[in-house]
Amino acid sequence: MSSQINYTGVQETESFRDSLATVDKSGGRKWIFAKKPKGSFYNYRTYVSWFFFILFFGLPFIEYNGQPLFLFNIPNAKFIILGKIFWPQDFFIFGLTMVTFIVFIILFTAAFGRLFCGWVCPQTVFMEMLFRKVEYLIEGDAAQQKLLNDAPYTTSKIVRKGFKHIVFFLLAFVIANFFLSYIIGVKELWKIMVEPISAHVGGFTSLMIFSSVFYGVYAFFREQVCMVVCPYGRLQSVLLDKNSMIVAYDYNRGEPRNKQFKKGDTDSGDCVDCHECVRVCPTGIDIRNGTQMECVGCTACIDACNSIMAKINKPNGLVRYVSENNIVNREALHYTTRMKLYTGLLSVLVIILVTLLVTRKDVDATIMRTPGMLYQERGTDSISNLYNIKIANKTIRNIPLSLKMETEKGLITIIGGKTINVKKEDESSGNFFVVLPKEMLRNRKTKIKIGLYQGSEKIDIISTNFLGPIIN
Repeated sequence: MSSQINYTGVQETESFRDSLATVDKSGGRKWIFAKKPKGSFYNYRTYVSWFFFILFFGLPFIEYNGQPLFLFNIPNAKFIILGKIFWPQDFFIFGLTMVTFIVFIILFTAAFGRLFCGWVCPQTVFMEMLFRKVEYLIEGDAAQQKLLNDAPYTTSKIVRKGFKHIVFFLLAFVIANFFLSYIIGVKELWKIMVEPISAHVGGFTSLMIFSSVFYGVYAFFREQVCMVVCPYGRLQSVLLDKNSMIVAYDYNRGEPRNKQFKKGDTDSGDCVDCHECVRVCPTGIDIRNGTQMECVGCTACIDACNSIMAKINKPNGLVRYVSENNIVNREALHYTTRMKLYTGLLSVLVIILVTLLVTRKDVDATIMRTPGMLYQERGTDSISNLYNIKIANKTIRNIPLSLKMETEKGLITIIGGKTINVKKEDESSGNFFVVLPKEMLRNRKTKIKIGLYQGSEKIDIISTNFLGPIIN
């Protein structure tokens, strides 16, 4: 037990920071029966969740030039973002994008707390706006769920519990299908669905694993994902400060609490200690104890408190989005030095990322002299070198490529034809000779430039070394 001074200056014993709200004294799991929220914030979150569901379930079907708009094919190291294909050669761009996103989240959290968690995090949206609503529909509100859970196993309880878990697994199966479509694409997913399982053992196994994981998370693990697994919540202590906007209790206005509310009472605070904010919390915390790791900023406590304030004719906002500085000194959100540093870092990363994306080539080529090969004499006045070329085609079309010397003199002969054909989204290789007149050679190694052409369009210029004898 820890000792703490409460808001009124009275010494009291508190234990909320010594344990999780979902763990009892023996270390066992304490199940959270969250009361169904009602209010304007919950309505707004519902609208946001509809938009999220439309995006999540709709994006896999959107194609651009015959390709998915988004694809994260980790097994094949192929990523498509807004129709742009990224291959292993572009991994540094993808990595920089993730770093940029993380810095953005840090800046956003420093200013607005865990707004992301409560409103658009997939874990929260699926849990609170889909599975929890299904649970309310089948088992009733929190009190009815608790009674059903504590009741002996009868036919009615088995049917209701069994039906809920069947629906949960079906929902998890649907989510797993769409999740997998972001990895392998809708077309490949459709093959798994309509073709024999024996032809897609790996894909079907992945689908069942994803389904089982999602079912386990939303049926049993639930809020523990945010409290135990997710590192973002544990970073709050270093990301938040007294200037950050968070879901908070205005203790200056609410204390001292008075359960026996009487109209005209000026000695007590506005909080009537009804515990409605605790009953609706999906992680089981008491927001009046201050900022806690378990809080995901879902605003359910704001709606619950506002409904009580309306009943006792008190203004809304006893629990609201507010900073500690605003509660104490009525200060508005400041653009602090820390935020400015984050903004500067984010700006630099965005500029670098945009530059890399703009200058990124759709065709990457690497040219190297064939290992172990010396130069060859061609007649009495020319020298040749044999080269290997590897080409990565990042586009969705087949490309025939030709090679030309960018110097005034010199000849290129491609072995096997006049062009190197590179299939869409594929890699190809080839061999070619470069022939130079002896009069161009003054050193053991001579820098040469080779142009990569698609028809008459120059795609790239590649520099390499030409090996030859020293001509005096």
